[in-house]
Amino acid sequence: MGTAAEQVHRATEVRPAPRWVAPTFGVLALLTLPWIGYLALTLPRHVVTVHYRAAWVGFDLGLVAMLGLTAVQAYRGHRQVGLAASATATMLVVDAWFDVVTTPGGPDLTVSVLLAALVELPLAAVCVWIAGHGDRVVERRLRQLAVRAEAAGDQAEADRPTATGPRRRVARLRGRTR
Repeated sequence: MGTAAEQVHRATEVRPAPRWVAPTFGVLALLTLPWIGYLALTLPRHVVTVHYRAAWVGFDLGLVAMLGLTAVQAYRGHRQVGLAASATATMLVVDAWFDVVTTPGGPDLTVSVLLAALVELPLAAVCVWIAGHGDRVVERRLRQLAVRAEAAGDQAEADRPTATGPRRRVARLRGRTR
């Protein structure tokens, strides 16, 4: 059963996800492995698709939307910027992967590899950093805004006319009251 301290710790522990999520997703990951093996053995090596252009344009439009959402949420200091950033990172990695593996050899493949290595994957790493540190950045920004608001309130208090006159007001602000 455990000691009383362990029971109190378990009772007061705040978990980011319900307890069933970890085992469920672990089992789903394991069950996906045979499916990957099946696909590796049965999919054709070469396929002609009807909507290839629409698939890429649609995916890139979704990527633009996620980049824009991440930008807007970061600009506004939204607490959920990390969610948008993690989705953007995922899309960037997927884009890099499929750009490289679907491009035929030659100069186009070189361009795809260079874009993946120099643009998409580094930007995905920045997005992962944002996702991991977004809360801290937002908290720091909120503290800065609180300090500014307090300073503005102090300035408004100093500018408020009083019956004691301007010299007395200045002395009080400097900490020298008579």
